[in-house]
Formats: sequence, structure tokens, C-alpha cells
Amino acid sequence: MLPIAQALVVEMGAEPVVVAEEARPLYHAALAHGANHLVTLVAQAVDVLRSAGVDHPDRVLAPLLSAALDNALRSGDAALTGPVARGDAGTVAAHLAAVGAVDPAVADTYRALARATADRALAAGRLGADAAAALLAVLAEPPGDPGAPGAPGDAAP
Repeated sequence: MLPIAQALVVEMGAEPVVVAEEARPLYHAALAHGANHLVTLVAQAVDVLRSAGVDHPDRVLAPLLSAALDNALRSGDAALTGPVARGDAGTVAAHLAAVGAVDPAVADTYRALARATADRALAAGRLGADAAAALLAVLAEPPGDPGAPGAPGDAAP
């Protein structure tokens, strides 16, 4: 049965792998994290570009995202570029303000992914500790809306 399954995977253009039963949830989580969250990320970028007045955001994003995916698969963390990898806290703060004005949920995604990117860039030696500290200060959760559920002073339900 395994050889037939492997042949089908190859026929589809993929690489067959054998995963131990106990590692299958982790394997599936990695694939879902990569594929599903990529779709969310791209959809958010398309929405923000439309808000910026770009008529065909897919045409703007496709070459950039294709190159970034190829570079990431070939080079890992060495492929990191942009304001987070450079330690440009001012640009990151401007991005958060601009995106947050359009869609706070996208700003939350940006903040979470920028934190993860800063951590990876720091661990890979691509970002210094001082620059990382400045970035993480900019990326700290914004103060909550005092009237929002769960805000300080709210009674727990």
C-alpha cells in the first residue's frame, strides 16, 4: 500500500515522506500553518492594497510573494528582508499606524508576525539586540480600549 501511495504523491508532483504515527499531528499542524495561514496573510495584504487604491493587488503581490517563497524555501532565515530584519522600528511603527487605521485585525496579524520575524532574525544573528529591543517595544500590544471586554477593571463574566 505504501508504494502505491508514494507513487500517487510523486505523480501529483510532490515529495513523498513517511511520518511516524506519533508525529502526524505535528506534521499536519506544520502543513496547515504554512498553507492556511499563508492564504490569510495574502488575503489581508490584498485587502490593504485595495484600501491603498491598488486596482489589481494580485498583480502587485504575485512576483514579490513568489520570489519570497522561493527564497525562504531555499535560504531559510537568510531570506529575511524588510524593516523588521533591518531593525527599522520607525518604519514598523508607521506600518502599524497605517494598517491599524484600515483594519485593526490586520495590524494584529502584522504585529504577531513581525514579533516572530524579529525573534528569528535575532536568533539567526541578522538583527542586533538593541535593534530587536526597539522593534519589540514598537510591537508591544497597544493599550486596550477601556470599554472593551477583558479590559482592566472589567469584571470577569
